[in-house]
Amino acid sequence: MSTKASAIGRPSPWILPVAMTLVLFSFLAAVFLGIVDIPARDVLSALTGSGSQEARSIILDIRLPRIVTGILAGVQFALAGLLLQTITRNPLADPSLMGVSQGATLTVTMFLLFTVYSVNPDSYSVNELPIAWLQVAGLVGGMIAGSIIYLLAFRLELSPLRITLCGIAVGAVMHAVAIGLIAGWGSARIEIILEWMSGSLYARTWNHAFFLLPFTVAGLAVLPLIYRPLVLLRFDATVARSFGLSYRWQFSLVLLVSCALAASAVGAVGPIVFVGLIVPHLARFLAGRHFPLVLPLTVVLGAIIVTLGDLIGRLAGGAEEVPIGVVTALMGVPVLLALLRKVP
Repeated sequence: MSTKASAIGRPSPWILPVAMTLVLFSFLAAVFLGIVDIPARDVLSALTGSGSQEARSIILDIRLPRIVTGILAGVQFALAGLLLQTITRNPLADPSLMGVSQGATLTVTMFLLFTVYSVNPDSYSVNELPIAWLQVAGLVGGMIAGSIIYLLAFRLELSPLRITLCGIAVGAVMHAVAIGLIAGWGSARIEIILEWMSGSLYARTWNHAFFLLPFTVAGLAVLPLIYRPLVLLRFDATVARSFGLSYRWQFSLVLLVSCALAASAVGAVGPIVFVGLIVPHLARFLAGRHFPLVLPLTVVLGAIIVTLGDLIGRLAGGAEEVPIGVVTALMGVPVLLALLRKVP
């Protein structure tokens, strides 16, 4: 028993280097593999700016932007899930459970059904949709949902349980409204909306990556500043305050960071399910009781899961690729069940 506890408490020093190596491997695999079979030599030539125009277009304009966008989104979903699970002390907390994904879904649905139609009444072309506005619409919706949840919980004497219950209630209402709008007015754009709601990296460009980049950088930069509060927020409010923590302020700050990360990611790629839920559990399983290792592992594993999930969806679906949200859902269920078997 003591040996097992020691193994759990002291993870292998090779875990993080191996995980980072897997990030590089998954990145290279996603670059070299795809629906269009391009020889490795042509891929390398395209990466250096030479080679055929077709190869450069596929690698530099199609594969690389969706890979980078997926990595950034995976990092943000994973971090958001870890932060939410930590401050709510709820192992099932993720952006969907807290209502952030549903808030983004509602605003994106409203944008696609009404705003775009009023601007382009005679066009239903996907290419004519102002993609940058779509991302902002998702971000605004997710942040509004997070604000509503926080305000409701604040009025009810902020507590992790009440935050979770408010998130479930607000998310359910927003999801119901979005489905109602789709049923009533979504016939012309139902395919676009459903593709976005399933979580997809299809047709993602450098604009999506540049939209996510500042949120990812800011989220990673703020982690050292909130690390100590995050450690204390794992405990009851009374215990945290006994260590001198300004509980309400720090709780609110971490909640804001997690909502910003989740909302921007959902706005860019849709609500990719299970990443925010599964990745933190997988990181804790690998890191054991060594919490300082959980944060970097969460970042690395988030990038790996989304990159490999998108690659599997591209290769398995052929010309009609499988959305990454479907792949992560299929991957997430057995992983979650396997992890639950390991939990005492």
